[in-house]
Amino acid sequence: MGDMGTSPLYVFADVFSKVPIESDVDVLGALSLVMYTIALIPLAKYVFVVLKANDNGEGGTFALYSLICRYANVNMLPNRQPADEHISSFRLKLPTPEMKRALNIKETLEKRSSLKTFLLLLVLLGTSMIIGDGILTPAISVMSAISGLQGEIHGFGTNSVVLVSIVVLVALFSIQRFGTSKVGFMFAPILALWFFCLGSIGIYNIVKHDIMVLRAINPAFIFYFFKKNGKKAWSALGGCVLCITGAEAMFADLGHFSVRAIQIAFTCVVFPCLLLAYMDQAAFLLKNPTSYARVFYDSVPGRLFWPVFVIATLAAMIASQAMISATFSCVKQSMALGCFPRLKIIHTSRKFMGQIYIPVINWFLMVMCIVVVSIFQSTTDIANAYGIAEVGVMIVSTTLVTLVMLLIWQTNLFWAICFPIAFGSVELIYMSSVLSKIFEGGWLPLAFATFFLSVMYTWNYGSVLKYRSEVQEKISLDLMLELGSNLGTVSVPGIGLLYNELVQGIPSVFLQFLLSLPALHSTIVFVCIKHVPIPVVPQEERFLFRRVCPKDYHMFRCVARYGYKDVRKEDHHAFEQLLIESLEKFLRKEAQETAMESSNLPEEDMDNALVKSKDSDNNNVAEELRIPLMHGQNSFEETGTSITEDAPTSYMSLDEDDGIEYELSALREATASGCTYLLGHGDVRAKKNSLFFKKLVINYFYAFLRNNCRGGTANMRVPHTNIIQVGMTYMV
Repeated sequence: MGDMGTSPLYVFADVFSKVPIESDVDVLGALSLVMYTIALIPLAKYVFVVLKANDNGEGGTFALYSLICRYANVNMLPNRQPADEHISSFRLKLPTPEMKRALNIKETLEKRSSLKTFLLLLVLLGTSMIIGDGILTPAISVMSAISGLQGEIHGFGTNSVVLVSIVVLVALFSIQRFGTSKVGFMFAPILALWFFCLGSIGIYNIVKHDIMVLRAINPAFIFYFFKKNGKKAWSALGGCVLCITGAEAMFADLGHFSVRAIQIAFTCVVFPCLLLAYMDQAAFLLKNPTSYARVFYDSVPGRLFWPVFVIATLAAMIASQAMISATFSCVKQSMALGCFPRLKIIHTSRKFMGQIYIPVINWFLMVMCIVVVSIFQSTTDIANAYGIAEVGVMIVSTTLVTLVMLLIWQTNLFWAICFPIAFGSVELIYMSSVLSKIFEGGWLPLAFATFFLSVMYTWNYGSVLKYRSEVQEKISLDLMLELGSNLGTVSVPGIGLLYNELVQGIPSVFLQFLLSLPALHSTIVFVCIKHVPIPVVPQEERFLFRRVCPKDYHMFRCVARYGYKDVRKEDHHAFEQLLIESLEKFLRKEAQETAMESSNLPEEDMDNALVKSKDSDNNNVAEELRIPLMHGQNSFEETGTSITEDAPTSYMSLDEDDGIEYELSALREATASGCTYLLGHGDVRAKKNSLFFKKLVINYFYAFLRNNCRGGTANMRVPHTNIIQVGMTYMV
């Protein structure tokens, strides 16, 4: 909302640079256009419809995508598990058979890979546009605020505006590392004071200059405006659209505020103050039509110039800071969903997990902002670029929310069609106008969007191919049974945590460790860090355990699930402790289930078992782990390979109490010897018979991103003495 609040600094200046003021119709028509644009897009669309399409309180393009992924299996990475639907915050409500329309849409999306790819590209395009906003918002907001000095200080020209704007931008990006929580205590008072200034000065100027400006409430003036100015009026739409900049950021920053709070604040404060601000400037222009270039500052009473200038500059910095934070959130969400290379993320607040700082993105945005200000040196040219990025994100949101209405909300078909027609048609009209400014600065957001879209899609494309290659090359259970419980190596005390991306099956990299190491740890746990399409996974539902082979092997799979807003603050010691505690509870629950079912075990898949690990001790294990951990013994993995009666198995060979105590004793002995991290350093290469374009993307572009992104060991913060790595090449 802060970004939208600073739009009066530059909207009319850009509009009337396209349409000269020749009569009252020009001013009243532009004012009416601005008023109804604000009422239609931010108020009607975002505040009362789009904000409700949040993902458990989280907003933004990726939040909409994750919401759709939960209701339809459209995620490009094929690692969906039925057990994920048992997470309490998942809240999955599948369409019932009676709701044919929603079911048909779901089946169509799941069957056609082209639609999955299109949906992903649409989301990535919207995210790329938001990142572009993170560059253009600070540039135009700060420069518009500083440009007020041109008419107040003699000799303060364009070069001075550019220089001071760069200094302010450097200061703005330099304080980002301290986090919103440390500098945000000033935000609310400054923004409240800013909107008070807009409203009070607006009332003053309306009464002083021309109260008849209220006639612009009549939408007929929009018709008169277009009738009089024709193509020039259509061109002016590119400046008019700037009045709704920040609407998408308001949705993307939803995690910091509640829907109700935003609805009340916008309806009762932001919306009326913005209307008064634009009426104020229109009333002033009716008497002073030549002052359109700096109408905001010229309309401020002389004695109030410096206080208003200071507040405007601070408000511009706050609006920019909100957009930068939204960019950080979008990048983090895209990383969690496997669509962006891993970067270092610093969590700046212990109370609010959404407050993050990404150094690489921060300095990249700063450099790009300085380049934009230095090259364009005019808010009008920056505005041409700004409009394309803003309207592009809005069209993406309209499309995704329409899909949410049809698939998830199961809205009446009439209203579901009215939504894209009412809002999408207006946005397409605005898009047609801003696209005409491509050669006047509009190429910039398209260049940014193309760059980030290429990075994100390449990363996702390479990651999906790598995952599919791992699935195809995973080790069969028959081979493991043939090797025997000692796996052909010497067993040494300790726990080996083998990290991989498979949610089922034995990764092929494990065979490389068997071939390379003369000895192996007595207990092996295949750990998969998986991000599920929900904001937060409760700590007690973090781990999903299953047994990989018969008991003699002491091999387990652990899927550690995180939401896209989850914070991985724990160091490797804390993670190891939680994992081992969860493994102990799994073993106890497994023994309990076996004892209850005796020898008549139903033939169900054990991989759907869910383990819940809690920090606090609880003697009532059955209550704490409500979903069974083991339902059968005939299937150890989802490969379909079954254990025959001749296969080595220890399920019923020992007394249950002795068996569980033996396993727990072995686990404690292994724990006392420590944990070692077994990591595969994978090199991804395209197959020799692949197309040239695929070889170019995988062998060079994707390889460059993998080699220069943050490594897995840095993310886990594990000492190098506890790590064993083997190299492996994946041919995709």
